Amino acid sequence: MMSWLATEVDEDDSLIRAAVSGDRGAFGELYVRYARMVHGILLVRVPHGDAEDLVQDVFMSAMRQLRGLRTAAAFRGWLAAIARNRAVDYLRASRRTTPLDEEITRKQGMRPAGQDSLVVLDLIRQLPEAYRETLILRLVEGLTGPEIAEQTGLAPDSVRVNLCRGMKMLREVWGGMQGK
Repeated sequence: MMSWLATEVDEDDSLIRAAVSGDRGAFGELYVRYARMVHGILLVRVPHGDAEDLVQDVFMSAMRQLRGLRTAAAFRGWLAAIARNRAVDYLRASRRTTPLDEEITRKQGMRPAGQDSLVVLDLIRQLPEAYRETLILRLVEGLTGPEIAEQTGLAPDSVRVNLCRGMKMLREVWGGMQGK
């Protein structure tokens, strides 16, 4: 496994060096490799409809700052930090508003048809920080446990525990909602 990770870091290093030199294709490959991780990180923190646009913002910011990256091994964590910071900036700049029809629906305790996935997303956002990203990366972005560990830098055992505990908490909250 360690040789596979070393190969991955070497490939990232080559892509990063090429991207710094202006190779847009290399930067495009970095985008393909890490867009799902960035989307998942954003989805935990910002409204669903805005996450996709913010993914583009994160990568544009990363492209501008790429020369300052010291090592390829730091790329994943660095990119994740840019995504988290972009989400914080977004939330500071936007005012929290709820469309009127959503507010009425919530007060009446009803959900529009097909809205269960958005309800689950909101429930995940209410869980402790430690579980949010791993659950979103697994359930929404479709990453496997080992992929989550590789992309986030978390230990595989930590990912497994976070997913298990997070799913348990999510089931409890969802079950409590269904009983209402």
